[in-house]
Amino acid sequence: MYEFELHRLRSADLRRTAQQERLAREAVRSRRAARRSGSAGDGTPVAESHTDRPRRLRLPHTA
Repeated sequence: MYEFELHRLRSADLRRTAQQERLAREAVRSRRAARRSGSAGDGTPVAESHTDRPRRLRLPHTA
C-alpha cells in the first residue's frame, strides 16, 4: 500500500510539472505572436529584449 501511495504522489507531481511547462510554452508562444503582430503593423520591429538581463557594457581593448 505504501508503494502505491508513493506512485500516486509521484504521478500527481509529474502531472503538475507537465501542466506548468505547457502553460509556460503557451505564454511564450502568445508573447511571440503579440510581438510579431505588433511589429508587422507599422513596419518597425518592437524594441524588446529577449531576457531581463541588462546589457553588458564592453570596455575598449588596450594596446
